[in-house]
This record gives sequence, C-alpha cells and structure tokens, in this order.
Amino acid sequence: MTVQTENEYEDLLSLWSDLESGLGIILGSFGSIQEFEQRVWQYDRWMRDLLESDTDLGLYLLFQLAANSPVGYSASHALICSVLCELIAVHLALPKMERDSLVHAAMTMNLSMTPLQDQLAEQLEKRPTPQQQAEIAAHPVNSSALLSQIGVTDRLWLDTIRLHHDAATDAGVLSDIPPAARLARILRIVDRYAAMISPRGSREGRSTTDSMRSIVAKSVQRHDEVAHILVRAVGLCPPGTFVRLDNSELAIVVRRSGQPNLPEVAVVMDQEGAVLNPPRLHRTADGSPRIKTALSASAVKERMNHHRILRLT
Repeated sequence: MTVQTENEYEDLLSLWSDLESGLGIILGSFGSIQEFEQRVWQYDRWMRDLLESDTDLGLYLLFQLAANSPVGYSASHALICSVLCELIAVHLALPKMERDSLVHAAMTMNLSMTPLQDQLAEQLEKRPTPQQQAEIAAHPVNSSALLSQIGVTDRLWLDTIRLHHDAATDAGVLSDIPPAARLARILRIVDRYAAMISPRGSREGRSTTDSMRSIVAKSVQRHDEVAHILVRAVGLCPPGTFVRLDNSELAIVVRRSGQPNLPEVAVVMDQEGAVLNPPRLHRTADGSPRIKTALSASAVKERMNHHRILRLT
C-alpha cells in the first residue's frame, strides 16, 4: 500500500485513531458495554485488517500516535501491545487459539486500572503513591476477575492476564512451558517495551533502541528469547522512529528489512538541520550512511509532512 495524497494519509491515520478511541471506550466503560467480548473480537479484526494491508505503514502510523502524546495512554498502550503481540505470534507461528488469547489479553490486561493508568501517565510525580502501588500490584488478578464477571470465558485469555506480571513464568524454554505461562511471558516483555517508549507527564518517552536494548539485556540474563523475537519482528528501530544517521542527517524509519538494524529510512533533515523538500529514501542495508542512534519523538521539533515521506515507499 502507498500513500499518494494527504487525504489518504489522514484517512489511514484516522482509522488507527478511531480504533484506539474505540478501545478506550470499552476499557473505560466496560461495565456498561453490551457483549464486551464480541467488541474485543471486533477491534481485533479491525487491527488485523489494518496490519495485513501494509504492516510497515501500520507500524509507522501507530508509533506516531503512541509517541506524540500521553493523553488517552491506556488505550494507546493497549493498542500498541496488541499489535506487537500479533507480530510476535506471527513470527512464532502460534496456534490460532493462543494467538487470539494473547492479543485479547494485550487489549484488556489493565482493565481494572484504566483510570489509574491514564492518571499515572499525566501526573508529574514519578513514583506512585502507596495506594497506587497497591492497585498496580493487584491489577493482574483484578483485571482477570473483572473480565470473567462480564462474561469472558476464554480461560487462556484470563490466565494470561493473571500471570503477566508473575516472574515465575520466566523459567523454562518458551516452547516447553504451559501456554498461559508462555503467553504471559510474551505479554510482560511487550508491556514493558511499550511503556518505555511512551511519554508520561513526568518524563519523555525513551528512544526505541534504548528501550529495546534494556529489555534485551535483562532477557539475556534470564536466557529468555522473547526480546530477541521482538527485535526480529519489529526491528531495533520500527517504522515511525526518528533516527540520527552517522553523517548527522535526521531520518525517519519507513520500512523494516530482513536485518533488524538496517531498515529503510526517509532522510528528512540535512547536517545543518534544514528540512529536505522532498525527503530522500535511503536503504541503510545498501551502505552508508547508517543509523547512529534512535531519537525520541519529543527530540524532533520540526513538524514533518508524513504523507510526503510515505509517498517515497
């Protein structure tokens, strides 16, 4: 899929934004939502349709949404975790039942603390209060219980949420442990990564490379392969990520390649900081310049013409 006009770009961005908003509604008003489980299935199909049309374009739009504002954090976090879990499930060729339970758990894992999650994203104090910490600690069990109360009967979905902060699931080879433990381990890694890259009231979002390297380092200590699978699925710098090249130009990643650290980029600013018009497509796998570091979205002050960037692809 290509984006040829500004209207096409805005239409696609609106589809992702509407999906995010829809998730926000059911997460924030779950007690009054009729057929809650069916609504989750509906948003799951919507997400898959958008990804199947063009996964790189979907990631580009999603990372732009996730990185630019902490407003509506709970819905944004649920959506990006769902997408990352979908890509990992495809990479691992998980059975459909496990894939469905994993993605639905990603959408709803924080159900019991949705208002608190939005509050934490906007508050200036970095450390939660003791009361907030208690609610955070209880949310895996509470969210699973709430879902059961409103009619969710998928045991694997419920158990994945209940276990997704349980460090005991770190033990064992991923393919050899029970399905609920396997999915919970995947969800915990994805949850941590998505939280790192998103901005909060108390801090800017971390760069994708810093976030990924932190997670990979911890996974190496545990001999856990999930973080490496995440790297292979989305890359060190996923589409939508701003990067500084080793010749000092600024670029934004537009497509993954077969090598996680060598994506296709659109060069948008020269060494002096002047905006390139039009931007220039560069495949880092073909040679210099290469990516020196990823940047947080907040580090880039210039307003980018995203539909012009995406036309290059």
